Parts: sequence; structure tokens; C-alpha cells
Amino acid sequence: MSLSKNGRLKVALLAAVVAVTGLTTAGPALAAPPAATAAASQTQEPAVPTDFVTLPASPLRADGPQQVTVTYRNPTPTTTTVAPQLLVTSPDTGPFLSPSDVKVERRTGHGCWMPVRLGSQTGTLFTDLVGAQRALGAGETLKERYRVTVLNPRAGGTVEPRVALYG
Repeated sequence: MSLSKNGRLKVALLAAVVAVTGLTTAGPALAAPPAATAAASQTQEPAVPTDFVTLPASPLRADGPQQVTVTYRNPTPTTTTVAPQLLVTSPDTGPFLSPSDVKVERRTGHGCWMPVRLGSQTGTLFTDLVGAQRALGAGETLKERYRVTVLNPRAGGTVEPRVALYG
């Protein structure tokens, strides 16, 4: 059976949609922004975390910006690739959070606050792992500061910092 040019185009489009859908259903642990995913697929596939270190969670507060510090010390004798991540989870009873409900910023080494783009999946907002990866030497400590501001006064949930470990 021969497909017309339009038929082949439809099949190619369907394959692309299925591929993107497969990536988004992988969940917050593996999600990356579309631009990062496209760039990574042209060079190499992004590394997949082998473990997560969960840090103490706190309620999402609407009474002003709340600062969250992600701290992790590499206990191994070798350099390890890590990535800090914030999850902002919706209440169990809803409503689900959307990226427009909160603003997340990361403090740079120069002391400026830079906006962090959030992904969203099933009521969980999350910061990108791919762009946050860094090599942490033996005994070194990662310390990232974030600022979370609630933009929707009806938004509720929990801020859950964690560190992804690779390899």
C-alpha cells in the first residue's frame, strides 16, 4: 500500500506527537523543557537520575516570598553529577497548581534573583533537572537558594526540595 505525500506527513506528525507524549508522561523526575529536550536529542540523550535525596518539605506560604535552600554534601570519594530540584505539589484534595500560581527564582553567585521556568505534571510543579546538573567534587557541598512567591492567593500545597544523583 502506498501512502500519499499528505499521508506520510500525517504519519510523521503522529509519530512526533507520540514521542513528545512519551517524554511528558515520564514525570517530573525526567521532565525537561522542550528546547532543552530538542537540543539534547541532537547531541546526546540527557542522563537519567539514579537516585534522589529528599530534603525537608515545607508548606507553600501565601504571606510573602519564602526562601528555600537546597544543600547537599557529596559523601563519595569521587566527583558526582547532581542536580537540585524544587517540587511544588498540590494539595491531595486539589485544586491542582499551575505554573502561573507561583513564581520561583534562583539566587545567582552574584546575589541576583533569576526566574526559574517551571514544568507541570498532574498538579506538581517542578524545576528543570537537565539545566541544573553540575559536577560536585568529593566532599564538596552544593548550596542553591530559591525564592518561591505565591501569585494566586487561593494556591496551596507543599514545597519539596530534593537533589537528583546521577551515576
